[in-house]
Amino acid sequence: MKILQYFRNFLRETDFMLLIPCLLLSAFGVLMVHSATLYKISSGTVMHRDTQVMLIAVLVGIFLALLISIVDYEFIIRLWPVVAVVGLVLMLALFKWGVSPDGRDDAFTWIKIPKLGIMVQPSEILKIAFIITFSMHLDMLRDKINEWKSILLLFVHAVIPIGLVVRTGDVGSALVFVFIFVGLLFLSGVYLRYFAAAIAFGAAAAPILWMIFFSDFQKDRFLAVYNPNALEPSTYETIIYQQKQGINAISNGGFKGAGLFKGLYTQNGLVPESRNDMVFTVVCEELGFWGAILLLGLLAFVVVHIIFVAKNTRDNVSKLLCWGSALMIGSQVFINIGMCLKVLPVIGITLPFMSAGGSSNLCVYLAVGLVLSVYRFNKDRAPVNFRLLHVSTPFSDY
Repeated sequence: MKILQYFRNFLRETDFMLLIPCLLLSAFGVLMVHSATLYKISSGTVMHRDTQVMLIAVLVGIFLALLISIVDYEFIIRLWPVVAVVGLVLMLALFKWGVSPDGRDDAFTWIKIPKLGIMVQPSEILKIAFIITFSMHLDMLRDKINEWKSILLLFVHAVIPIGLVVRTGDVGSALVFVFIFVGLLFLSGVYLRYFAAAIAFGAAAAPILWMIFFSDFQKDRFLAVYNPNALEPSTYETIIYQQKQGINAISNGGFKGAGLFKGLYTQNGLVPESRNDMVFTVVCEELGFWGAILLLGLLAFVVVHIIFVAKNTRDNVSKLLCWGSALMIGSQVFINIGMCLKVLPVIGITLPFMSAGGSSNLCVYLAVGLVLSVYRFNKDRAPVNFRLLHVSTPFSDY
């Protein structure tokens, strides 16, 4: 009976309004990745390895999210020193054992585990570590958040992971960290004058950052979108090719789409990384405008619902954990869609729940697990009936 009661409480306290859309998005994502890799599947094989890895990562991610959801988030945030050390050690390991993505000799963003045959992207794990540690840091400084010493410490807290991520060549993830950093500072009530000072400092330091931290390949990607005349015609065509093909695929979909598994560009592998960073083009080409609207609607619902959970929490740190998760997912959606529409340069960022990749899918579900934990332990619980027998009090006779 106790097990049955526990299971009932588990279901009653689980935020299915968040979990179900996440499951739908992941199922949608696996289907789109399967379509994008269909032309690569050899005879006798049901699905491509990328689809298999994504499916396994999603299943493991769902399990971890549910497991995290039954752990009180207050216990999790007390482990912030351990979380910080694990995240930093994994990032530092890249400088010795880091592996470059295909065609990106200027970056080393993966750690290969040969015995397991898998690749791990530490920056994804570091995102979750940053949300936890930065939320805790902001909460500890809550009463003196606008003192200049507090701002300096928070700035250092953010610069360390952002600097490490940029140094490994992962500018896309670094930009997500910036979104989380700025968003949580604003929500914590930091004075606007500090943001103005940061913008001025960033503008002054931009030329130095451009020269020191950006590789020639990364610079070309920015120039291809914002100043194509600065590039040689042959260089421009090479750099812009991925986005150009993506736009062609989106245009080919129209309103109704070419049909599932029937996209000309998708099924012939004409859009590079269509299973990964450019998976949105697969949705647009094969399912059309309405498919894209459905996808964006589900993603928006997840982000808005997480914000709703944040607004109904009882303490500051749980609110920040939720907002950090919403900012992470929302910023990745914004950046990825911007890349696919050629509004932003290609900077290598996945579309949450949709892109292939084990690390990115696990990372998203770790964030979902944190939000589920906040929801569960902020939910009003049913009172427990109990009786105390043979207790004597001064009021026994009344």
